Amino acid sequence: MAETYTYKVRDQGGRLVAGTLVADNQQLLLTRLREMGYTPVEVGVQRLGLKRELPVLGGVKLKDTAIFSRQFATMVNAGLPILKALSILEEQTESKILARNVAEVRLDIERGSSLSAAMAKHPKVFNNLYVAMVRSGETAGVLEQVLERLANNLEREVQLRNKIRSAMTYPIVVLGFVTLILAAMLIFVVPQFKTIYVTLKGELPALTRLLLKVSEILKHDFLILVGLTAILVFLVRRYKKTEQGRDLWDRMKLRIPIFGPLFLKTALARFARTLAVLNKSGVPILQSLDVVSETVDNSLISKAILDVQQSVKKGETLAKPLGRHKVFPPMVVQMLAVGEETGALDTMLEKLAGFYDDEVTAMVDSLTSIIEPAMIFVVGGAVGVSVIALYLPMFNIIKLIK
Repeated sequence: MAETYTYKVRDQGGRLVAGTLVADNQQLLLTRLREMGYTPVEVGVQRLGLKRELPVLGGVKLKDTAIFSRQFATMVNAGLPILKALSILEEQTESKILARNVAEVRLDIERGSSLSAAMAKHPKVFNNLYVAMVRSGETAGVLEQVLERLANNLEREVQLRNKIRSAMTYPIVVLGFVTLILAAMLIFVVPQFKTIYVTLKGELPALTRLLLKVSEILKHDFLILVGLTAILVFLVRRYKKTEQGRDLWDRMKLRIPIFGPLFLKTALARFARTLAVLNKSGVPILQSLDVVSETVDNSLISKAILDVQQSVKKGETLAKPLGRHKVFPPMVVQMLAVGEETGALDTMLEKLAGFYDDEVTAMVDSLTSIIEPAMIFVVGGAVGVSVIALYLPMFNIIKLIK
């Protein structure tokens, strides 16, 4: 069983270096340290106490995986042995979870496993796309090129996610800010006006009565509302994990005004780019479609791809069954048809991916300019309606006083 060892060594310059490494036994650890150019001074099993029993929480960020992939591709292209490259990456990666997974991959390779088989044991870090491409690279003897494509693909995916996140962050922050303002008004300000209105006695406008009622509910039943909201969020998230819930959620996402087209173009960009990379790396088309269906991040498009896969199994072309699904625009179908006819499917897929990447960038830029005034309107409208509701009775105060 693999253990985590602490070590103290001297490098070639005579400097004392300390650190930790995962190894099957102490002898293998000493061998690895010498291969890295170090002179062992002291080694021992790391004592973690209670920490040894605690599971690692959280996952590996896509950005960390992308950085690892780029560095791994660079090292392998430079001629470093895979074990040496993995050993260096294990040491220098900032993600402890990723470092642990890389260490286990390296140990499996030392035991005689292939790189793809070792990575397949860690699906939360190395997904089916990653494993399939590495396996194809090993089979064809072009692992260096495949790793380069993987790194490029992951870096584009990180950029795409950052674009979507930048488009969604502003409205979420503003809506949260508006919610806090309204909650503060309803809990602290509105009750003061209620005292004045009760003292004066008189018929209040319907809008004011509604605001006072909401304020009363929020003030006296705040904890109950928070609890009910938490339960509702939990139930919705659980429902989303079911097949029916995921289908409904993904269908709704594509129908959201403004954001729906953005989600669709993001999924189409991911579809074209992933299929292009897999096809260029020599992965069989049926396996590629299976992998792509898992990476598009939309169940409707995923099911459409799986349906296309079944048609391809029966001998149909790729473009013809795609045309039967409305989620794929005519341009996608026509370009893939031309690509298949001319033998330039990879080129067409890359052009489609570039086109939709540019579309997503343009949409994010336009959304930023549209959302800002829209959010100002929402904030002003929400606060304005509340203020109007509070001050409507003031027009009758003189009459009430008389």
